Amino acid sequence: MEEHKLSVPRTARYYSLGTPSDQTRHLWLVCHGYGQLARYFLRHFQPLDDGKTVIIAPEALSRFYLDGFSGRVGATWMTKEDRLSEIDDQATYLNLLLEEQLKQLPEDVQVTVLGFSQGGATVSRWFTNTSLPVHRLVLWAAAFPEDIDFTTGKAAFTGLPVHVVYGTRDEFITPEKLQQQEKLLAKLGIAPVFYTFEGGHTIHGETLLTLNSNS
Repeated sequence: MEEHKLSVPRTARYYSLGTPSDQTRHLWLVCHGYGQLARYFLRHFQPLDDGKTVIIAPEALSRFYLDGFSGRVGATWMTKEDRLSEIDDQATYLNLLLEEQLKQLPEDVQVTVLGFSQGGATVSRWFTNTSLPVHRLVLWAAAFPEDIDFTTGKAAFTGLPVHVVYGTRDEFITPEKLQQQEKLLAKLGIAPVFYTFEGGHTIHGETLLTLNSNS
């Protein structure tokens, strides 16, 4: 038995808040976590919709039923199956999406990329496969992927401000995992700014506004 691969066109779905204009100063590209859908995830970012900010939420390409064979649907960025092809497809998708948005915005627009949970690993891998302008990375309740290429990774993250955000009651964040992440980030030359809030595995509105004010 022989494995073959064929690149095919795909229809990707994304949602937006804010209207691109000459007055736009900030672009946020926000990637949801495992099992979420972009339109629901984007609701968390409504506090940023101030007339000068555009928020774009791409949806992962693989959807599935969350429970059995019907009912609620979620999306995932990747699984372990054919993972390298999935990573390449993610990079192609996000590059095309960001390119399309930048065409509609002023040249000096400030680009923030936020990855929540599984979306954090997705955008971190993407950063090693893009040369598009990004001014800040936010990893929210996210684990930096351990399989990152340290050669290309170090170059991709040099000089890039990185913010790490998590809730103090997040069941997926432990002191051991935090320590492991700090060591991994240090190997890439990343000295992140940490933000915490009282809460679990979710987006916290007040902390989001604090991040926005510091951009």
